[in-house]
Amino acid sequence: MTTKLRSEDRSNLVGSIWMVASMAAFSAEDALVKAAAEVLPVGQILCLFGLGGMLVFAGIAKRNREPLFTADARAPIMLVRMLLEVTGRLFYVLAIALTPLSATTVILQATPLVVVAGAAMVFHEQVGIRRWMAVLVGLLGVIVIVGPGTDGFSMLSMLAVMGMLGFAGRDLASRAAPARVSTSILGLYGFLSVLVAGVMSSLWRGEWFVWPTGKVSFCLLGAVLVGVAAYGSLMKAMRTGEVSAVTPFRYSRLLFGVAFGVLLFGERLNLQMMVGSGLIVLSGLFIIWRKRAPVPKVEFS
Repeated sequence: MTTKLRSEDRSNLVGSIWMVASMAAFSAEDALVKAAAEVLPVGQILCLFGLGGMLVFAGIAKRNREPLFTADARAPIMLVRMLLEVTGRLFYVLAIALTPLSATTVILQATPLVVVAGAAMVFHEQVGIRRWMAVLVGLLGVIVIVGPGTDGFSMLSMLAVMGMLGFAGRDLASRAAPARVSTSILGLYGFLSVLVAGVMSSLWRGEWFVWPTGKVSFCLLGAVLVGVAAYGSLMKAMRTGEVSAVTPFRYSRLLFGVAFGVLLFGERLNLQMMVGSGLIVLSGLFIIWRKRAPVPKVEFS
């Protein structure tokens, strides 16, 4: 029994390390994209980033002898997933480019809360009244950060909210996707969605592509490589330790994102940001804790 517990603890420790590494890499990806956005149009960044990620995951799929185009990959839910990925990526990258990285990162942390609410309404999962209250408190944290009705409110803050909602919808669609679709194929079509988002943004905004400098090219290449590493580390974390043990470490992304924003881009934290962050993180941790115990089902008419 002791040996088994020690083995589980070791797996959870390794999984947690992978999760923290994944969140650090995702934050570094955001910082590199924001640095590139100071020179290049957002549409071009999305196109190059999406193309790079597609090539990497296509190579992985080919190495694993996985077909790139199958009936499962063309399922209607996969199209829905791609549309939601386009929405999430487009608005999130716009938020990174046009608003403080720290605020964008914090708002993104509300994604699991929206996923919980969506899972209850779409998949009829059991969600008790306490977890519903936690979801509402977390969303209140988003409202505090956005600050509607205050002097510091900007409609640009809604870009991060739209991106967060797109990612939450993508996660729900991923759950409904055929189980036979592998992680590498999901990654391939996910980055294809990024490419589509870039084309849409370029056409909509009428932006011409700009030849990147050496520094910007390094940022884009780094963003692709770090992004793929982050995705792989996340999958490793979820498959190594218990989900309930490693998932709370997702919130380490908030620390890395805020640190990059403050240290690299000279952003400042205020009380509004800290209060909102606290509400989001505490709500998310409470929901994760409540998942371990059975809860009464909330019915929807």
